[in-house]
Amino acid sequence: MTTLAKPDIIDRRILAALQEDGRMSNLALARRVGLTPTPCQERVKRLERDGYITGYAARLDPARLDLGLLVFVQVTLDRTTTDVFGRFAAAIRSFASVAECHMVAGGFDYLLKIRCRDMADYRRILGDELGSIDGIAQTHTYAVMEEIKTETALPV
Repeated sequence: MTTLAKPDIIDRRILAALQEDGRMSNLALARRVGLTPTPCQERVKRLERDGYITGYAARLDPARLDLGLLVFVQVTLDRTTTDVFGRFAAAIRSFASVAECHMVAGGFDYLLKIRCRDMADYRRILGDELGSIDGIAQTHTYAVMEEIKTETALPV
């Protein structure tokens, strides 16, 4: 198994720049980080190959796509067994409305981030989607009134 080299300062500049603008041309990226295009492209390919860059995506405006309601849902399972965890995870992966799902330690088992049209749409998701999962004992919903900070970039 090969040990991956930690990103150096130039790699970190590349990562920061691509997080800001993933569509930046290699020439613009090279100029921004102080390299010539060929070594810059080689570094980007290495960062992709080594798994530091896992993909590229556009950031979309949820309100323009009629997905203006953001809710967080705490989920408590009735049992914390491997089979219940597995069934829950498989079901959640099949729901497009669930943007994120995190298993957490503490007073509940999972924290979900759900994007939907409005409260009626969320009510449908709660009943039809989450309600279809065997093993959920309890949910608590928190509707977001205002998004103060939404950041996708990692501090590099």
